Amino acid sequence: MPGEPWALEYTWCIPEPWVREYVACVPAPLPGPEELASWRRRLETGGMDDRELIRGAYADLGLLGEAVGAVRRTIAGLDRGEVRVAEKTDGGWVVNEWVKEAILLFFRLSEVVTMGAGPFEYHDKIPTKTGLAAAGVRVVPPGTVRYGAFCESGVVVMPGYVNIGAYVGSGTMVDTWATVGSCAQIGRDVHLSGGVGIGGVLEPPSAQPVIIEDGAFIGSRCIVVEGALIEEGAVLGAQTAITASTPIIDVTGSEPREWRGRVPANAVVVPGTRPKDFPAGRYDLQCALIIGERTESTDRKTSLNDALRTFEVPV
Repeated sequence: MPGEPWALEYTWCIPEPWVREYVACVPAPLPGPEELASWRRRLETGGMDDRELIRGAYADLGLLGEAVGAVRRTIAGLDRGEVRVAEKTDGGWVVNEWVKEAILLFFRLSEVVTMGAGPFEYHDKIPTKTGLAAAGVRVVPPGTVRYGAFCESGVVVMPGYVNIGAYVGSGTMVDTWATVGSCAQIGRDVHLSGGVGIGGVLEPPSAQPVIIEDGAFIGSRCIVVEGALIEEGAVLGAQTAITASTPIIDVTGSEPREWRGRVPANAVVVPGTRPKDFPAGRYDLQCALIIGERTESTDRKTSLNDALRTFEVPV
């Protein structure tokens, strides 16, 4: 954690240049002594907003006592959907690093306690989300949405899990045993089929979370991790694994085209392999194959059914 001597040298990076195009993986430099001293002076005069208080406390835990209110207000804002870990702009997705820092500080401030939710008992630092009926969100027991996650009206969570910092758009189904990891951004009218694993990306704070855009269909037992981006309307067939380094190969043309860390909009994707030579011989390594494209349609359900049927995609 920040504040420890080793944290000042902490880095997390992926050397491949194609990853940097899609995954924000280089942390912002921690503030030096002069900047921290400036923060302390502004703190004494009451001239810091919540964002600045959180950034200061994350860099210097000696300031954490002054940032408690800012941290708790930020987590409450996440819970109400007023604050987001990442937001889509005209230039792409932007990570609000200070919000992730607030989540990490919230864990530090919270104690493990015994808590109840109906007939269930938990022993943890973060309570479960409340006010589901008023929010228009359906959660089927023993499904769990953690405090600090936000679900728009119309979301259905079967016995799955939505972690702190996540955002789930209206009309989305989180099916049985599907998990939405910390800070993941799930769009509207998305289907996360049974057993889907959407990875959490909490550290480093600058790293892009996993993002599933509007109208995407994620088939059973798929895994999407390491800040991968699944663009609008894409379809992943059952058991497809997408990481920051998974080769995603378009095989629909005369020559293959390859992506990493991003599935293009409306792409229909299935698991695949491709050979690679090793000293011990040639072996097939996992990849993902783009075998078609979902047609443009005002009716997402119709276009999805057509894509699944046309390309014989396992779901």
